[in-house]
Amino acid sequence: MSNAGNKIWGLLAGTAIGTTLGILFAPDKGVNTRKKIAEQAENTKNSLAESAHDLKAKVASQLHAGEKTLEDRMESIVSDVSYKTEDVIQAMEEKLRDLKSKNKSFQNSSNNVGQSSAKVKV
Repeated sequence: MSNAGNKIWGLLAGTAIGTTLGILFAPDKGVNTRKKIAEQAENTKNSLAESAHDLKAKVASQLHAGEKTLEDRMESIVSDVSYKTEDVIQAMEEKLRDLKSKNKSFQNSSNNVGQSSAKVKV
């Protein structure tokens, strides 16, 4: 984009310089020459303003597109994190079920050992 902007500025500057030199070296009265220079200066000013407006619109458009892309990426990341969170929660719930099952088995075996110890003491 910088390269295109430089080309536009170079083209406009070359046009303005060439036109001004052409007017200055043309055989005409001073009043007419000054009028032509003033008109050319006004045209160049308008052309530069239009180019600046176009460049501003392009930059704004690209920034807006960049923001949209960033929003899309953020939304995708949030969605991915949400799915990953669900996966982690499911894995933890399965692990908790396994631990509860093992704990229950351990308690049952401890109760059986305790009951058999109590029978031996009698």
